[in-house]
Amino acid sequence: MVKVDLSGAASFMDLNALDYAAAAAAHRSLLDGTGEGHEFTGWLELPRRMQEGELKQIINAAQRIRSRSRALVVVGIGGSYLGARGAIELLRPIPSENDPKIFFVGNGLSPDALSDVLLQLGDMDFDVNVISKSGTTLEPAVSFRIFRKLLKEKYGNAAKKHIFATTDSSRGVLKALADAEGWECFVVPDDVGGRYSVLSAVGLLPMAVAGIDVKAVINAAIKEFEALSLQSPDNPAWQYAAARQQLYRSGKTIEILGCYEPSFRFMAEWWKQLYGESEGKNGIGIYPASVEFTADLHSMGQYIQDGPRTLMETIVSFERPNVSCAVPFEMADADGLNYLAGRDLFDICATAREAVRAAHISGGVPNLGISVPARDEAGFAALVCFFELACAISGYMSGVNPFDQPGVEAYKKNMFKMLGKPGI
Repeated sequence: MVKVDLSGAASFMDLNALDYAAAAAAHRSLLDGTGEGHEFTGWLELPRRMQEGELKQIINAAQRIRSRSRALVVVGIGGSYLGARGAIELLRPIPSENDPKIFFVGNGLSPDALSDVLLQLGDMDFDVNVISKSGTTLEPAVSFRIFRKLLKEKYGNAAKKHIFATTDSSRGVLKALADAEGWECFVVPDDVGGRYSVLSAVGLLPMAVAGIDVKAVINAAIKEFEALSLQSPDNPAWQYAAARQQLYRSGKTIEILGCYEPSFRFMAEWWKQLYGESEGKNGIGIYPASVEFTADLHSMGQYIQDGPRTLMETIVSFERPNVSCAVPFEMADADGLNYLAGRDLFDICATAREAVRAAHISGGVPNLGISVPARDEAGFAALVCFFELACAISGYMSGVNPFDQPGVEAYKKNMFKMLGKPGI
């Protein structure tokens, strides 16, 4: 289970005065379905629904793809790809020899980026997983048209067997296309918004193709949500939500999420969408940013230490490493590092983390700690469940609907009009 450490914020607020009553009310409204946007809270039951529903179909499809193709092209944007990419880069940063390569496209409009993917794909056998609730979002729709053409050129009439559509269960442009062409379909649940959908087929199919044990992910997620149902200030989701809201009210308007594992980068990108889209509305909201430590200590470290004091910092850590790596001894000690000889790099990194924490706190940056036992399927599932629940609670505490995103449509309307889309 996720653990939260608030001691790094103790000098910035009274930990005994956190508004757990508001956290409790927010949590109850989620569970009772009485809060704003309650029609999009299906993610609370999603792991159990997947276990009883589509999980077997997902695993079967992934096995077929793994047996015949050297690559899977995932077409999607925002919540349709960030969770899967975060999981794959966290748990499979280096694919094994038998794992297909996973390419993510449709998350931008750069011709150079798309060309780079095509060059890497070369003449590999590949499948496509297109992920879109409607099928009308421009970035993935354009990329899907391009890769659909490539599949037809490569496989002819058999191309339809290489396309998997994750979309609405009954309506929309993509669903209509899938039905007409005979593509295998998976469902984006009606009661789950994109940024909360990683534990559905949206995230699970690409993860399974990459070699991640999605059964273990779902089983761990079920247990984590059960643990997080605790109606008490001991609930780590309450602790995190209440602390960040209290810090926000004290002027800490920017939250930096950091981790000392480079493979966490796209988990941080997923977190930024989750919290940015859920809380940034009505003229309020904590701005979510991210850093990669220790690398960014040599670039952003100065700003964090001595810049404007509007920052709070949340550090994700894993309690044990997947491998050991000790510093070797050298007789000459020309580099002066023999004082570290025999010490494991994980322990050295933990010391660096504590040193940074102390420095940032002394510099006026409150520090929240989040930890899970290991960088594995269970740790990933725990972080997803924790961040989703804490986000919803925090959003309700701030007085916004954490399940809509009205501002996202503004740029789309302008873009479609400027591009000359009919009917706009």
